[in-house]
Amino acid sequence: MGQIQIIHGDIVTLEVDAIVNAANPSLLGGGGVDGAIHQAAGSELVDYCKTLGGCKTGEAKITPGFKLPAEYVIHTVGPIWSGGNNGEAELLSCCYQSCLDLAQDHGLKSIAFPAISSGLYAYPVDQAAVIALNSLYRGLQVSTVIQDVICVCYNEHVLTAYKDIQFQTQV
Repeated sequence: MGQIQIIHGDIVTLEVDAIVNAANPSLLGGGGVDGAIHQAAGSELVDYCKTLGGCKTGEAKITPGFKLPAEYVIHTVGPIWSGGNNGEAELLSCCYQSCLDLAQDHGLKSIAFPAISSGLYAYPVDQAAVIALNSLYRGLQVSTVIQDVICVCYNEHVLTAYKDIQFQTQV
């Protein structure tokens, strides 16, 4: 089974097979990690994404990484938090599973995830971390290819939430 590492860092600098973009449904760039990935990858990423026809919440699509150190970008659209009674947890779990499925299908050994939906989409970080890590642990148990998963936390609050959940999950 693969391993999960939790770090504080900048996802666009990582040399992994794929980084995950917490995208908006258009896939054409936006704020937060989405904007940072598009800026670092260059205009070719937007041009490529225009051919994909967008992406639905909970699903994922893969593109080349262009100017990024990562070979691929896997774009997924997380749910916008609206109180927790509108299927947000299931949709967020689907995001992680859809990304892992694409990584598996493309033979990718290493993948880095941001904290999907916990920034601009306002998903409570503690709840998002539980869903992320549980989804990733389940996915790694069945993957025959993926060896390394990196959860890239953009600030200390997110990092602490992920590390607390990882510790509780492993006890």
